[in-house]
Amino acid sequence: MIRGGNAGSSRVAASKGVAFSKSPVLAVRLPVWRSRVVLFVMFAAFAALGARALWLQGVSTQFLQKQGESRYAFTLDLPATRGKIMDRNGQVLASSVPVKAVWAVPDNVLEAPPEKLRALAGLLEISEAELRKKLDSDRNLIYLKRQVEQEVADKIAKLDIDGIVMRREYKRFYPQGEVMTHVVGFTNVEDVGQESMELAQQKNLVGIPGSRRVIKDRLGHIVEDIGTTRAPHDGKDLTLSVDSKIQYIAYTQLKDAVEKFKAKAGGAVVLDVHTGEVLALANYPSYDPNNRRALTGAQLRNRVMTDSFEPGSTLKPITVALALDSGRVKPSTLIDTGPGRYTILDRTITDTKGHGVINVAQIIEMSSNIGTSKMALSMPSQEMWEMFTKVGFGQQPKWGFPGAVAGRVRPYKSWRPVEQATMSYGNGISVSLIQLARSYMMFARDGDTIPLSFQKVNELPAGQQIIKPQTARQMREMLESVVSGDHGTAKKAQIPGYRAGGKTGTAYKVENGRYAMPRKYIGSFVGMVPMSAPRFIIAVMIDEPTQGGHYGGQVAAPTFAAVAANALRAMNVPPDSSVTEIVIPTDTGPEAM
Repeated sequence: MIRGGNAGSSRVAASKGVAFSKSPVLAVRLPVWRSRVVLFVMFAAFAALGARALWLQGVSTQFLQKQGESRYAFTLDLPATRGKIMDRNGQVLASSVPVKAVWAVPDNVLEAPPEKLRALAGLLEISEAELRKKLDSDRNLIYLKRQVEQEVADKIAKLDIDGIVMRREYKRFYPQGEVMTHVVGFTNVEDVGQESMELAQQKNLVGIPGSRRVIKDRLGHIVEDIGTTRAPHDGKDLTLSVDSKIQYIAYTQLKDAVEKFKAKAGGAVVLDVHTGEVLALANYPSYDPNNRRALTGAQLRNRVMTDSFEPGSTLKPITVALALDSGRVKPSTLIDTGPGRYTILDRTITDTKGHGVINVAQIIEMSSNIGTSKMALSMPSQEMWEMFTKVGFGQQPKWGFPGAVAGRVRPYKSWRPVEQATMSYGNGISVSLIQLARSYMMFARDGDTIPLSFQKVNELPAGQQIIKPQTARQMREMLESVVSGDHGTAKKAQIPGYRAGGKTGTAYKVENGRYAMPRKYIGSFVGMVPMSAPRFIIAVMIDEPTQGGHYGGQVAAPTFAAVAANALRAMNVPPDSSVTEIVIPTDTGPEAM
């Protein structure tokens, strides 16, 4: 009975709220202040939310309006028109034409009928599967294609597909294509210059884009124009120094030469003696900047500016000019070149044949390595180095043209006698073709030289005197004998009706720091016309000719003559010679160096 009574009393106690266990482990003890803090925090949070709601809906409504506006109001960029590029006569070489960028709202476009999607894919020049893959995107708006021609854009608009949006942009067009491309360059799809003058003058050509505010519907269509935020400012037009007629002449003649001699490549440059302007700069192989799908590195290379090579005998006039200018020799000074072999320590320098005792003028005419070496060794190496640097060899060009190389001239303190000798006739030194052409400026301009310019010159630049005027006149006579003399190495550079002068060069090609084996050659010629009052300096380089000879007098001199003859007539330069017919000898042996 007692046990039963205890059990009943326990149940009664539990029902009245008495703890079923008095274990200290199971006991829950919370401080009174904790519940009060939680209550205060919750009250403060609700108060803050209420205050924020009151502020947004009653006091300041800008935030909600801005959030709502962001769902339908957009800022559109207004592209600025890129500046035109023109030649010296105002002929357009590069201009921007309006095109369209095609956008899509994926969810809406995918709802279009299959036949419309097939038609859209065809106009975009992609497969239907590729189109559907592009549209399978989580983004609200995607590009389908950039720079779509206006005619194609009109056909896309006629399909009337919901979710297709087109935006105006510009595409660069180059009327003269491959002829002018290494001068002008090209832009990418974002209208940013990538090569040549398009790259060099990017800041001036690009302009400043504008913007405007519009309202769009859910499909991305503009339904209202709110207003212009910033008006676009078009880029500045650029007038180059190049002449389209002379450029075309240089390019076509160079292309013919490369194909005729089955060469790897070639380059040609034409300079204005009076102003220092680059009238033509041609490379072959070339490419069409309007269609660059199959563009290769060989086509892209601007060899006139970016390739350096050993100039060979074209450097001899500079060495001889230094010897003349310093008074060490005269044109009539005799030098014994011996049987055609000259040994310096353990190295032997050779001529194509033994010339015996000849004068300085004949050394240039016959292109004697030995005669040039003996003159060089009579001078301090420092004087030669200073002459090379004065004409621009080994110096970084400041012509505002991207990619122009400095070439290589080693410090004179490290020259050994044999190296000084070989550098005197163009071995062991590297230059670009345009550097080589500019170095002849001092011969054509009575001893001074002026900066080169790729933009049209309005004021004649000041010259820097390099050699004496008398020395320059003496050198012109020698250079003319190379073309017209009995023993000249450049008889194929003669031009009917005009006196011409210059120097041939033939050098082994260097690859990976060593002369290529089997031997590969670069044939070159640098000359000026007309010799009575030089107007043009023309330099030609043929890289790896494999047929019809490899000497500069065989492969480069005829190209010089063709370019010069056509350029002189195109610019209405009066003849300065009574000779109207020239018989070129058929000999193509080593004399044609």
